[in-house]
Amino acid sequence: MEMGALFVSVALKTVDALTLDEARLELVRLAKLIGYHDELYHRQDAPEISDGDYDALRVRNEAIEGRFPDLVLSNSPSLSVGTKPLEGFEKAPHLVPMLSLGNGFSKDDIADFLDRVRRFLNMEEGAELAVVAEPKIDGLSISLSYEQGVLVRAATRGDGQVGENVTANVRTINEIPHTLKGKNLPDSLDVRGEIYMAHEDFEILNANQLERGAKVFANPRNAAAGSLRQLDSSVTAQRVLKFFAYSVAEPNKLALETHFEILSAFESWGFPINPLTKLCHNVDELMAVYEGIEKTRASLGYDIDGVVYKVDNLGLQNRLGFVSRAPRWAIAHKFAAEKAVTQLEAIEIQVGRTGALTPVAKLKPVTVGGVVVASANLHNEDEIARKDVRVGDWVVVQRAGDVIPQVVEVVLDKREGGLEPFEFPTICPACGSRALRAIDPKTLKEDAVRRCSGDFICPAQVVERLKHFVSRNAFDIEGLGIKQIEAFYNEGRVMAPVDIFTLETRDKRSVKRLKNAEGWGDKSAANLWDAIEERRIIGLDRFVYALGIRHVGETTARDLARHYGDVEQWLEQMVEAGDQDSVAFLELNNIDGIGAVVAQSLVAFFQTEQSVAQVRALLEQVIVEPVVFEEVVSPVSAKTVVFTGKLEVMSRGEAKAQAERLGAKVAGSVSGKTDILVAGPGAGSKLKKAQEHGVEVLSEQEWIDLVKG
Repeated sequence: MEMGALFVSVALKTVDALTLDEARLELVRLAKLIGYHDELYHRQDAPEISDGDYDALRVRNEAIEGRFPDLVLSNSPSLSVGTKPLEGFEKAPHLVPMLSLGNGFSKDDIADFLDRVRRFLNMEEGAELAVVAEPKIDGLSISLSYEQGVLVRAATRGDGQVGENVTANVRTINEIPHTLKGKNLPDSLDVRGEIYMAHEDFEILNANQLERGAKVFANPRNAAAGSLRQLDSSVTAQRVLKFFAYSVAEPNKLALETHFEILSAFESWGFPINPLTKLCHNVDELMAVYEGIEKTRASLGYDIDGVVYKVDNLGLQNRLGFVSRAPRWAIAHKFAAEKAVTQLEAIEIQVGRTGALTPVAKLKPVTVGGVVVASANLHNEDEIARKDVRVGDWVVVQRAGDVIPQVVEVVLDKREGGLEPFEFPTICPACGSRALRAIDPKTLKEDAVRRCSGDFICPAQVVERLKHFVSRNAFDIEGLGIKQIEAFYNEGRVMAPVDIFTLETRDKRSVKRLKNAEGWGDKSAANLWDAIEERRIIGLDRFVYALGIRHVGETTARDLARHYGDVEQWLEQMVEAGDQDSVAFLELNNIDGIGAVVAQSLVAFFQTEQSVAQVRALLEQVIVEPVVFEEVVSPVSAKTVVFTGKLEVMSRGEAKAQAERLGAKVAGSVSGKTDILVAGPGAGSKLKKAQEHGVEVLSEQEWIDLVKG
């Protein structure tokens, strides 16, 4: 299947209906999709899909990760924001990362958000919670750094960690003050906000562009981003850009208690803030603001794509902290989606990295809310049978809520006679091996996914594993992308991961030199050799993730790296864990976040001689460094902590998050390596086991006193 076809909107099964294997495959697909669209949106300012469709991709990814936390990938979109900085601008590291937001699409989603906040803070159900509601501007996020009230640097979001220094261009924007006015100015201040272009100015710009025969922008957001990213700031100065301030990077540096007070301070210092911002106290008030803004959306004069809700109290924001790429204390309430009817022209079968056969619906292209939908993932044969989807049917496609565009139903009234039910193949189309549905030993039910049994002899699986190996959060080899991997495999140059690191040596001995191949040359080949050479040193967590072991995402890979320390120790223990009565297997199961499914997947991988041989071969070519975690000095840093029983002051989630921020390791069960057991009322077997092992046992209050000290 062509890459472009993969990256259109895809019809999908609801998150609640996904099996474990379906969820894992879906997360891999979503990571590719979102990464592709991030590149177009953040670097090229030329998105192929609407913001609503993109947001739906993000929301579905996060919903699946929430339901299956053990499946989080190392290149998960939830762990990153945007994409790498553009070439041509100086890199600008953010002292405080510029993160993104989780999304909601209904009143129930927002009520759930408020309930999650209350539970995390151990507040009573329904307790009043002050929340600020403000329009979500569809523009370009910017970080403005001031020293002694003077603008010294402006940086784009970039990948959330490092952006582009666009200070010269930002100085041309009239609404951004060069020097702050007013009282109580902090010595240093990092203001976050959104640069946008008003509809009127967008129309004038495009008319001028058209008259000059220059590029016409698709929408105001693209125009704003393209204008800000001009290498010649005089071009930016000719375009009318505007700005709204919405937060600061380090609110604890201000002598203020609420987010609403920060916005008031912004106004006094000379920043524009959005006039539609309101302070609310319950979900009904938030919905009233949302509905009011939605009604006036068309007349605002600038683009918005929803309303952002933020917990007002800064102290509570600090306690809530962050999860992955987003704060726990904020959410974006996005506007609703649309439906359309189109015809299903064909069903194709794709084979994934782990052998899953995925049916892909080929649709007659249809526009759904400004997005052309031409392809849809049908998941598995059960889903096809449940909806009775047949080639030639007319189907309803919907973009909504927690899913990206999905086939909602077949329009039976339009079904023509003679359409046959789809027969799902039992033979892998890539290698001819049998495609089987595994039986769950506990439930005795068939797995929803039919999987190719060919494993290492299946070319489709091998190619997908190679693509995963070089992906952004694995080895991330510049210039060795999806097309190059496919070409190198078909040419016999790269058949296994280790072949990447021997490619240059073999190429020098080859009659068919890469530099002489079509599309290559001396410089491009040399650049590839340099890029591969730069990746011969890699962190253990990225190495573990790169192997593509089922159910091992970035979070799990990091947990494993942190626990085992170095690659030889990890490899030795994984092989020993093949004996499920061994200490190695018990230790693996005891790591917080490593469940039975992940443990069994690791064991299965390392019981295959070919897998171990590939890892060993790789270790002869690369240096795997232990993961270096930021050292936190606290009374519990480097200690292993287990929580049990009911906590009364904090929720279990807040307690674990606090322990990890303080440098502790949180485990799921007690062992001889446990340092502290925090036991609340109702503690049972874990307390008894801790006493048997001589583990220090603390009450919740004793824990609070300890970490405060």
